[in-house]
Amino acid sequence: MKILLIDGNEKEASDGYKRLGMETQYEVYEKILIKNSKTVNNITTIHPAIHDEYLPVGINLDDFDAAVWTGSLLNIYDYTRPINKQIDLAKELFKRKNKIFGSCWGLQVLVTAAGGKVRKNPNGLEAIIAKNIRLNNVGLSHPMYLNKKKLFNAFCWHYDEAEILPKDSKVLASNEKSQFQSISFNINQSKIWAVQYHPEFNPNWMAGLINQRKKILLDNNVYRNEIELDKEIKILENFKNITNYNYKIYNDVLDSSYHSLELTNWLNYET
Repeated sequence: MKILLIDGNEKEASDGYKRLGMETQYEVYEKILIKNSKTVNNITTIHPAIHDEYLPVGINLDDFDAAVWTGSLLNIYDYTRPINKQIDLAKELFKRKNKIFGSCWGLQVLVTAAGGKVRKNPNGLEAIIAKNIRLNNVGLSHPMYLNKKKLFNAFCWHYDEAEILPKDSKVLASNEKSQFQSISFNINQSKIWAVQYHPEFNPNWMAGLINQRKKILLDNNVYRNEIELDKEIKILENFKNITNYNYKIYNDVLDSSYHSLELTNWLNYET
């Protein structure tokens, strides 16, 4: 399977991760796609928020079997050039027979390109762990959630959410923070699965994210104080050594195979 991986970030955002010794969002995604699939034999990563000519020489959009969209620090309603280029790219992908997966920002780009609308979430920042995501009846029978529990937690970071969905979208899961935690829709010959959370993230990377964004997390009351914040960092950094699963909130995110199950199911799904 040949996958087009679309990095949603501008260069400054990716450089910020690298300065802290973290992988970029697209590097995290590359690794989980390879880990979760026996059929991925080629991943081409492009950076439309950085480059105008973002496709490698000799490559075009017809060369891929599937596309994946990463997260981003951008806000879609700003409609800057790096954002508009990504919306236009999504519209071009919709003209082809594609299966497309979007995480967080990826969902927001795909929704916007298909005629929906994204807004700043009136419930505020949802960060680190999205709690009590609940599958509805449609979600329970959707192939994205094969072998997934009805109620689960997932890694996340988002200020924004979908407000109006594209025509004939299916809502699959919700929680108190967002009505649209996951959706699917078809447009032309393309099939889109998208989630507002991040099944590609892992505990070590999330520990790094907390360290990078301590002030934001404390200012937004995601943690009550630094003691609580530092405790979560230690749990995520040492997740392989946690044997006492009284930490029920972490069960769904410390098992990487379970946490990334949506991606595995997408990779294995035949359109």
